[in-house]
Amino acid sequence: MMDRPEGKRHRNRLVAKNAQERLRGGLSPRRRRLTLAVLPTLLTLGNGVCGMAAIAVATSALLEWTPADRLSVAGLLIFGGMVFDALDGSAARMTGQSSQFGAQLDSLCDAITFGAAPAVLVWRFGDPLPYRITWAIGVIFTLCVLIRLARFNVETKEDDSHEGFDGLPSPAAAGTIAAFTIAMPHLETLTHEEYRQSVRSAAEAALTVGEYFVPVLAILLAYLMVSRFTYPHIVQQWMSGRRSPNQIGQALFAVGGVIILKELALPLAFCIYAFWSPIGQWRRGLQVVGEPQPDSDDHPEAADGESTHERDV
Repeated sequence: MMDRPEGKRHRNRLVAKNAQERLRGGLSPRRRRLTLAVLPTLLTLGNGVCGMAAIAVATSALLEWTPADRLSVAGLLIFGGMVFDALDGSAARMTGQSSQFGAQLDSLCDAITFGAAPAVLVWRFGDPLPYRITWAIGVIFTLCVLIRLARFNVETKEDDSHEGFDGLPSPAAAGTIAAFTIAMPHLETLTHEEYRQSVRSAAEAALTVGEYFVPVLAILLAYLMVSRFTYPHIVQQWMSGRRSPNQIGQALFAVGGVIILKELALPLAFCIYAFWSPIGQWRRGLQVVGEPQPDSDDHPEAADGESTHERDV
């Protein structure tokens, strides 16, 4: 069949437009979008690289490091993944390149860094426990991360302000476990002879308790991830520039804790974030349940369904 004259003219205009763009050295809008999307994509992939590196370091038998040092470096790599995860979303919004592709890629990398890598840390951290128990805990934690990520992708709208979360975010859950592994070398240094006996005894007790506490903590974090407790998006709130005096005071308190306690401040800070909101919401729920409900017997004048004013009229 012969092409219609309108179709020929339209095709000729497209060919002429593409030729002019090539002569000017310009890029088509589609090509420009793909070029700008490189930065957030690279940041997202950096998150996945940190997760894979954390798994490799935690399980490597070739590194001439102590087990505590390997777990500490793996925890630091998870924190590196958290930095990349915070930056890729900001880069995508700044360049106007938020897309479904970026969202799905971000979830896949999060599954590695905040799901699989913390599970490996739990397996390595809980050596005193039977292997089948630590293995089950790690699997449950990873599955809850996957459920959390899938639910977030389905329920989050494109125009969402991202100022809060339903359920504990997976980076915060993974960071809580990583914080304990990062603090291990510092605790071991406190067991050296240059410290007082009381300090050495407390550090040794903390290391022993930690080997049992971290697996239990992983189960609690897994539940909080799939729960409906509301958590604030601290990074988004600080980047938006809206800061209350309470937030500034909390930030100064956190900085002071890091200076004094060093690595030991990390587990404390992450545990406060993970459990503060559920405890507060649970207490408010109990207060609402315990409040006395209004009873019609307390207002006899309204028992017959008429108010005093209505009767007077």
